[in-house]
Amino acid sequence: MVDQDIRTERWLARPARVAAFLALATGVLLSGNAVAAVSAQEEATPQEDASAPIELGAGATLDDYLRAAALRNPGLQVAYYEWQAAVERVPQVRSLPDPHLSYGYFIESVETFAGPQRNRLGASQRFPWPGKLGLAAEGATHEADAARHRYEGRKLDLTFRVVDAYAEYYFLGRSIEVTRENVELLTYWEDLTRARYRVGEATYPDVINAQVALGKLDDRLRSLGERRAPTMARLDALLDRREPAPLPWPPSLPFEEVAPRDERLREVLEAQNPELLAETAHVTAAERDVALAKKSYFPDVTLGIEWIDTDERAGPDRSRTGDDAVIGTLSMNLPIWWPKYGAEVREAEARRTAAHRARRGRVLDLAARLQRVLYQRRDAERKIELYGGALIPKGREALDANFSAYEADRADFGDLLDAQRLLLEFQLVYERALADHAVRLAEVEMLVGEALPRVDGAAASPEDPS
Repeated sequence: MVDQDIRTERWLARPARVAAFLALATGVLLSGNAVAAVSAQEEATPQEDASAPIELGAGATLDDYLRAAALRNPGLQVAYYEWQAAVERVPQVRSLPDPHLSYGYFIESVETFAGPQRNRLGASQRFPWPGKLGLAAEGATHEADAARHRYEGRKLDLTFRVVDAYAEYYFLGRSIEVTRENVELLTYWEDLTRARYRVGEATYPDVINAQVALGKLDDRLRSLGERRAPTMARLDALLDRREPAPLPWPPSLPFEEVAPRDERLREVLEAQNPELLAETAHVTAAERDVALAKKSYFPDVTLGIEWIDTDERAGPDRSRTGDDAVIGTLSMNLPIWWPKYGAEVREAEARRTAAHRARRGRVLDLAARLQRVLYQRRDAERKIELYGGALIPKGREALDANFSAYEADRADFGDLLDAQRLLLEFQLVYERALADHAVRLAEVEMLVGEALPRVDGAAASPEDPS
């Protein structure tokens, strides 16, 4: 009866021993896993409902378009979530591998001095060689930095593309408006030549020339009108805009001058361009990968603990009967395949060299592009000053003078048409230069990675020759 009570007591105590073992194993194995996690960096990027309409009324400015694009552009959102995904990679690679839990049942129990063994329960944890987790985390951190710089670069690129599409839409609207004004002018001249022809003050070729010029200009106006839908589609795509109503014509296009001289912008580009910063972070990550690959020559250590469930033995001697066994274990892998580890190191070194070369090549490409864009911006500024400050006012004077001379029979109608064509060309070149200047300024800021400080200045206006 006493023996039965002892067996019952031991049987009831066994779950408590199992729980104590698991608690001990967990504490021992996970004590080395206290690695600080890196939380994802948050950025204030409110996401609007993609189905919500975008309000861009007649008074919407370029800044309104840029804000709408920053909220709705799918490509920018992709870059943002790729960055967040890269950040969440860091705590994964710096954490220890999952612990290993094992259980064994003795199909045929092993009889020992303490009694027959029935069950076996073990837990183990692998610990990488010191430095491996840290190097892996550093590499992932630099890759996350590269993703962040790519996101910043995508924002600047989006600004450039919105400005480019907005400027093209502005130029199209101004081209239609200027061409329509010239169509109205030629319509008046065609009526005038027909009236003068009826009274013998103009020749029939004058009427024909007016009608031909009017027909060509009217065809140009129709072609410009048909370009509105594809030009507007660029803006719709950048803003993820799904409304069927057409966007209003941009009321104006800002003309802004920047303070830094051209020779300083190359230095700013190399220091702050997001693409180059991402390449730099990628190079640093590649260097960490080389150091991590060299750690492959060192073994990982596995610590474990096992508990063996031992039943009571039969017989009169009850001393130490039913005592469970607890075993601590230590094991490690044997890194003996050195050719494999050498190839791993050489692969990492080759990737590091490729990252260095890629960054150098990108520096040269971006510097060459910057020089081209700076030339285009200076050329646009020159055209704005030349056409807005001199040629368009002179063209209007020439048109008025030719019209007065034609009315007084002192000039040919062909001279009047030539003056009209020349003024139309001057007006379109001026509007094209305004659009190009805004686009090139946005491209410069995209390349140097920051908004450049503005200086006081205004574009030469055809209405104000001074």
